[in-house]
Amino acid sequence: MASRRTAHRARLFGATALACLFACALPTAPAFAQTVADLAPTVPEGSQMLLEADTLVYDNDVQTVTAVGGVQIDYAGNRLVAQRVTYDRKTSRLIASGNVAIVNSDGTKIFSQEIDITDDFADGFVNALRVETVDKTYFAAESAKREGGVLTTFNNGVYTACAPCEKTPDKAPIWRVKAQKIIWDGQKKTVRFENSNFEFFGFPIAFLPAFEIADPTVKRKSGFLMPSILYKSDLGAGLSIPYYFALSPTYDLTVTGTGFTKQGFLGEAEWRQRFNNGEYTLKMAGIHQMNPDKFDANTVDSGPPGDENKLRGMVGSKGRFDLNPRWAFGWDILAQSDKNFSRTYNIDGFSDSTHRSEVYLTGLNDRNYFDLRAMHFDVQEEVLDSDPTARADKQPWVLPTLDYAYIPDMPVAGGELSFDVNARVLQRSELDAALAAANGPTIHGLAGSSGRLTAEAEWKRTITTDGGLLVTPLLAFRGDGSYLNASADSLNAINTMATSPQINVADDVRSSLFRYMATLGLELRWPVLFSSTSSTHVLEPMAQLFARPNEGDIAGLGIPNEDAQSFVFDAASLFERDKFSGYDRMEGGTRANLGLRYSGSFDNGWTTNALAGQSYQLAGENSFAAPDLVNAGAYSGLETDTSDYVALAGIASPNGFSASVSGRFDEQSLEVRRAEFKVGLDARPLAVSARYAFIDAQPLYGFATDRHEVTLGATARFNDNWRAFGSGTYDIQNDLLVKNGLGFAYDDECFTYMMTYAESRDHNEPDDVTRTVGFNISFRTLGDFGTETSAF
Repeated sequence: MASRRTAHRARLFGATALACLFACALPTAPAFAQTVADLAPTVPEGSQMLLEADTLVYDNDVQTVTAVGGVQIDYAGNRLVAQRVTYDRKTSRLIASGNVAIVNSDGTKIFSQEIDITDDFADGFVNALRVETVDKTYFAAESAKREGGVLTTFNNGVYTACAPCEKTPDKAPIWRVKAQKIIWDGQKKTVRFENSNFEFFGFPIAFLPAFEIADPTVKRKSGFLMPSILYKSDLGAGLSIPYYFALSPTYDLTVTGTGFTKQGFLGEAEWRQRFNNGEYTLKMAGIHQMNPDKFDANTVDSGPPGDENKLRGMVGSKGRFDLNPRWAFGWDILAQSDKNFSRTYNIDGFSDSTHRSEVYLTGLNDRNYFDLRAMHFDVQEEVLDSDPTARADKQPWVLPTLDYAYIPDMPVAGGELSFDVNARVLQRSELDAALAAANGPTIHGLAGSSGRLTAEAEWKRTITTDGGLLVTPLLAFRGDGSYLNASADSLNAINTMATSPQINVADDVRSSLFRYMATLGLELRWPVLFSSTSSTHVLEPMAQLFARPNEGDIAGLGIPNEDAQSFVFDAASLFERDKFSGYDRMEGGTRANLGLRYSGSFDNGWTTNALAGQSYQLAGENSFAAPDLVNAGAYSGLETDTSDYVALAGIASPNGFSASVSGRFDEQSLEVRRAEFKVGLDARPLAVSARYAFIDAQPLYGFATDRHEVTLGATARFNDNWRAFGSGTYDIQNDLLVKNGLGFAYDDECFTYMMTYAESRDHNEPDDVTRTVGFNISFRTLGDFGTETSAF
């Protein structure tokens, strides 16, 4: 009679061969191991195993240990549940059967009816296998066999990244791959599917005799990536096929070939390398255009008459390195054969209409900030350089620009002291001027070189009185030193502008200049709270007074304005101490700003806000009425001693509705000079938005006519996954649909699909329509197919 020992409802502590059961799950799916040594679970030293079972049987004659009935084994964060578990010491095999469920410490779940494997995990067999990985990928097979410790074969297997439906778990997922055999090679880190069908919503749509993908545990592996397609009216239809070279853990290379039906073959290569403290990329692209005449005539893309632009290319690089926790060094540089190549062929990372090439050094520590950079603006436009509207060659080199800010930790006289330094040096080879403009000349950039150094200190302190009045006194001092070495044609342009009837001032060009600005300011705010049983309101009258001398040496046109050209006076800038957008201009004279701010909230979730006010030039010369090379203050609403009125108001509801309106109104007639209206509703299944913008004519500022533009957008959701969307922008003044597009999409946790169609038109050539068709299909874990970027 065999020698047997039985224990009922056993609880066993200690290390035993049964613990190896937890590792047997690892070879059953391609997502679970990097090397053979990784197959065993990670078990901390000294870990104990807890075994629970209705019956524990030791059979010394056949040398087996068997746990029967409600078996549960916990070991180092791993858990196994089965009806029966047997370890055969003679054959060194582990067998678990009866609704086997294993949950590894990493969260991976394995379900099977039977697992039979050697205790060294080199060979084994599994019946009726289901696996759910941590990253929500799913694998099932009728059976799986492991051989040699590295090769696992799944028979009649299924793979998907779509979670089963909770209500109908037997329903086919959105997509899955069924294969007669799925072979995982743990040494090569590949998964091979043989005699497979790709099913979509349960219907087979493609038969694939054999295909191979990288083991999902492999983050980097050489091979072909998913192809993409695109269409552009000038280029034709295109097919891109990328190949990825995983050269080392720290650097790689991607080579992409794209064939266009109209322009031929475009080659791209991108090198990426990572270091402990940063990374950089190097990208190259080139093409020999087959049909430059497909582009608009007399453009960069086609070339000037008699000189077709066939060979085109680019080299670009980006990088950033953290020198230490406070300092970073980086660059973003583009060099190309012509100024529009990267935009025409949509080179990823370099296709913006204006690309800023730069090298920079930045530092940030506590309350200190430092930024030093050299820049050049690459305007990617299709017009030839000989075209008067061309802007590319008129852009300056910024060598360099410096920003530094410092706020001491300790209060000074009970207030906050801050320091700011800004410097810039510009070099421009070609004059950027519009001297023959019917409404008045402007000079956006002087040819030659110029530089400026600005230093400013500010102190302010907020005092709260017993009555709730907030009093903020302010002191500021700023000094500027600058030089100008303008070319002869720039000096002639300044003379021409000075004698223009619209400007009619004396030119005062200086090779060097020093100026200063001292400001004594006071701000008063008195927030008053009103509340009721259903709402809360805050009404806050505000007043500012800034006393300072005139803006020095601005009566003439000799000071370049390079960084303060974009100027908007509205409610958002009403209470700015200096409303100019840059350092080349500064407010002078004594000015007061008055306004009223309101905010409200209601118990039903609605909120409101509003701001209205006006600005007054009390003494001294009004800087916004003094012309500069671009007439920055003209028609701004601040050029008169009493400014235009500015106001904004907004409202928002808890059901997704929001609306806002802002405007500037003539201080005498209340005529609208500038206005913007926005409204939106995000209430599923429908979301809509609308925006209307109006800007009154600003002839001396370069805009001879009014500007009216409206933009509409909408998204409709048919259910949680399907949606349709569209948008359009219409120029009312010029009766031109600038751009429009529509599309529809499906998205969930394992699959996305999008198709778009877009049109765009240029104001100068409204009949020339650029059409773009895009689509993208993405299968999670398998890859994407479609256009490289969305059409709009």
